[in-house]
Amino acid sequence: MHNTVEFPEILWLIEDRSAAFRAALASAPDLDVQVPTCPDWTLRELAQHLGDGRRRQAAIVGAGPGAEPPARTDPKGAPTAPRHREALDAWLAESTRLLLDALREAGPDRGCWTWWGRSQAPQTSGAVARHQIQELAVHTYDVQLAQGAAQPLPTDIAVEGVDQFLTTVAATSVPWPFKPATIDLHTTEGRSWRLTLNADGVRSDGLAADAEPGDMAMRGAASELVLYFYDRAPLDGLETTGDTEQMEQLAVWDPNA
Repeated sequence: MHNTVEFPEILWLIEDRSAAFRAALASAPDLDVQVPTCPDWTLRELAQHLGDGRRRQAAIVGAGPGAEPPARTDPKGAPTAPRHREALDAWLAESTRLLLDALREAGPDRGCWTWWGRSQAPQTSGAVARHQIQELAVHTYDVQLAQGAAQPLPTDIAVEGVDQFLTTVAATSVPWPFKPATIDLHTTEGRSWRLTLNADGVRSDGLAADAEPGDMAMRGAASELVLYFYDRAPLDGLETTGDTEQMEQLAVWDPNA
């Protein structure tokens, strides 16, 4: 995993994106409108998802290493978010505080359960924290989009997000079942990566400026790449060269199926 930020900054970015999410939610005239990029949810339901998800991750980090995630302690399941706006904002802030408290206590290197056991990312609290930035950043974009005021992800978060997605979500040791390929990804901010897809799985590595071109290349602002990765933007919004078939196959392939 090619960390671009240190653990204290990761925690700060989680808090920053949590505040941005709450601010975007507070500016929404109606919390019962549908979210275009999460069509099964209203803004209120997205807030429920985000708050409960941070509380759940806090419990997972606090439980330490395990083959399975810890069971919920509340027999009723997920807590219900308050309906009143001020109470909802406080509940969301508390959800983030619980996550940050658990991460600070654990530190970046303690093991914990994750869903990405076969990727390049370690199963540690630091890797969980790194992913949380992107969860919060992309859902902040969702809230903004629902109000017709979507903004690009902040550049530092987006560049970190490209690397985090490639090493955590795209990479796997499950053999690639299609034609072997190399896919190069370039950000206009200057970072580049190569995905290698073959019988050993899918692997992400940094790409030297003088490397021979891969079978396909994608180029765009880091925010555009992250939004494509999370199905918020189409592939044709990026500059591409070569055959896009392998990237399209990767987008729909489930290595755990």
